[in-house]
Amino acid sequence: MFELLRTNNPVLISWLKANLSAEGVEVLVLDEHMSAMDGSILAIPRRIMVPEIHQDIAKSILAEAEELAKGKGA
Repeated sequence: MFELLRTNNPVLISWLKANLSAEGVEVLVLDEHMSAMDGSILAIPRRIMVPEIHQDIAKSILAEAEELAKGKGA
């Protein structure tokens, strides 16, 4: 598995899961429960993991998310 991103942004996590899944990419979110157990003080970021074989498409989708966050996407 390849670590695509570490974040505590639940909207970004949801968006990535939906868009990666739509492309047939399996997504594994690690540390979800640890993050909740710390009282959601954002001390433990969640790790978004994808199979290494899908690394290129995952990076492309992440780049799209970054562009959308900047207001440059469709």
